[in-house]
Amino acid sequence: MIQELYNDKSGRDLADNLHYCKNIHTLNSCGADMRLIIAEKPSLARAIADALPGSTRREEGALHAGDTVVTWCLGHLLEQAPPDAYDPAYKQWRLDHLPILPERWKLAPRPKARGQLAAIRRLLKSAREVVHAGDPDREGQLLVQEVIEHLGWKGPVSRLLVSDLNRPAVARALTRLEDNSRYHALYRAAESRARADWLYGINLTRAWTLTGRQAGHDGVLSVGRVQTPVLGLVVRRDAEIRDFVPYPFHVLWVDIAVSGGQLRAWWQPAETQRLDEQGRLLERPPAEALAARLPGAEGHLASLDARQKRQAAPLPYSLSALQVDAARRFGLSAKGVLDICQRLYERHKLITYPRSDCRYLPEDHLAQARRTLESACHSDATLQQWFAGADFTLRSKAWNDKKVGAHHALSPTGKPADLGRLEKAEADVFRLIARNVLAQFYPALETREVKAEFVILDERFRASGQVLLQPGWKPLFTTRDEAPPLPPLSEGEACRVTDCAVEDRETRPPEPFTDASLIKAMMNIARYVDDPAVRRTLREHDGLGTEATRAGIIETLLERGYLVRCNKALRATRLGSGLIASLPEAASRPERTALWEQRLGAIAEQDADPAPFMTSLIADLQALLASADAARLRSAMAEARGEAGPTVSASRGRSSGKPRRSRSRAAPTRKRRTS
Repeated sequence: MIQELYNDKSGRDLADNLHYCKNIHTLNSCGADMRLIIAEKPSLARAIADALPGSTRREEGALHAGDTVVTWCLGHLLEQAPPDAYDPAYKQWRLDHLPILPERWKLAPRPKARGQLAAIRRLLKSAREVVHAGDPDREGQLLVQEVIEHLGWKGPVSRLLVSDLNRPAVARALTRLEDNSRYHALYRAAESRARADWLYGINLTRAWTLTGRQAGHDGVLSVGRVQTPVLGLVVRRDAEIRDFVPYPFHVLWVDIAVSGGQLRAWWQPAETQRLDEQGRLLERPPAEALAARLPGAEGHLASLDARQKRQAAPLPYSLSALQVDAARRFGLSAKGVLDICQRLYERHKLITYPRSDCRYLPEDHLAQARRTLESACHSDATLQQWFAGADFTLRSKAWNDKKVGAHHALSPTGKPADLGRLEKAEADVFRLIARNVLAQFYPALETREVKAEFVILDERFRASGQVLLQPGWKPLFTTRDEAPPLPPLSEGEACRVTDCAVEDRETRPPEPFTDASLIKAMMNIARYVDDPAVRRTLREHDGLGTEATRAGIIETLLERGYLVRCNKALRATRLGSGLIASLPEAASRPERTALWEQRLGAIAEQDADPAPFMTSLIADLQALLASADAARLRSAMAEARGEAGPTVSASRGRSSGKPRRSRSRAAPTRKRRTS
């Protein structure tokens, strides 16, 4: 047909147009309006196209289904333009250029994304409407919308939110399109975050790198609004471990015979003894003197406290909670868990959207839960056993629409899972995800906690135990036996000492960070803040980084040589320690960046004006730049290398959020008793 049209000039013009339409993959709809869906990544585009009615035709850069064309980004197609895009002079790094503050922000195509960006540009010319199909989070909103705006689209834009790549779920989502303008505040928050990160990272990295050159350090010193406080946590923890000075303490135990059997109790020294802040005995002679009198001594049970406790199952996972558990149970790195989740979501379609900060599930998922979990569990013996024990008449607090935001907790999609065909780590992580959802259909764990206090020779001894009344969900999480229960006890009954001993113990330093504990620290960053008012505020907001970025932050610090893995431990290198020591304390502590997240949350959720946030950031930035000092940096690097000379401590402030009680050889004493 096309060749025939070339027989005359008018035909050649039309043929040229048809060739053009074919080249941009819209031959079927050329000359007619089409709906263009822009997905965040190819896997999401394929899932959307598969859920559309009719057959799907694939050509380079797009998928066609009827009058709908689905194209995709490759993650971010655009990035903040480099400083020299604003002024060629900025290509050279100079302190007198700082701070670099763009008046009108520019975006630049990523080098490997130019072809796909051009394809989207061409497709937009034939579109009647655009559907934004970024991932349902702040970053997903940004990376598709910035492409739409950068390419100058002025027509209507709808929003498609997909958190589950299975065909039925995507088909349902396609019937629930929203006006993209509802998410403009989320976009502004993401845009503000991107610009703030650029300002902070570009200016401080240049300032400290240039100051480092003056101090004799050859290399880039990278400073970031999240990575640097995370590095600061590790540096200060390492300093606590390095500076820790242990001291001895002593405990006295007694084995006691009662009418119902025997138990072990522990001496509670009186306030007149020399104790540390945790109530530990610091001098051995009082314990030895009492131990000499105890064999065969009689006494009585002075008080008995028995309380029944009921504990609901742990909630389904957010990404960070999963990373913590998978690191502890299987030794997986945070990035390893994220990569596994992405494969389970995109390649295998076995779990819902993984980069979620939510631990609750939509209420309408409850009705399908039995069918979903049965399909997910049928090929694995462990999951089958757990599924068989589930009671689907139960409803836990996990099903709560009010607690579900842009995402819900990680859960199986219901696609039949052949765990034998997965990698071992993939199967392990999938079982954890399925287990935490299955646990919502198990009864609560019920125990009776017993605390007993005995009086013998006018001294007090305490014992505690637990009686398991209803195992509930607990067997899904551990096979370990609980502490043995106490024998039957009656308040006031007589007792007799059958054995006793004094044990010498020693205080221990804090543990070094691991992937699990560092992710947990980033989630619960308020614990590492000294200011009570700031700490209260931070408890109500997200921690350091986001679900999507925490694993990447750790990997970035490792790649840049600031951290190193020692078995499972994450330790700061000399370079990392020196950088933290050279920076103002405010730049290496979590308060600023955590409060950033709070302000960005206000922009996203309350449609707050971004301008005050940016103005405040620039003021902070100028103060930080003024503190760059070559002498301080030279001293810090020398101390990190262990060289003699003036030092700048890398351990300013506390990393653990707890008093440093064990630093001096003269252990602190106290005048009040703690249990």
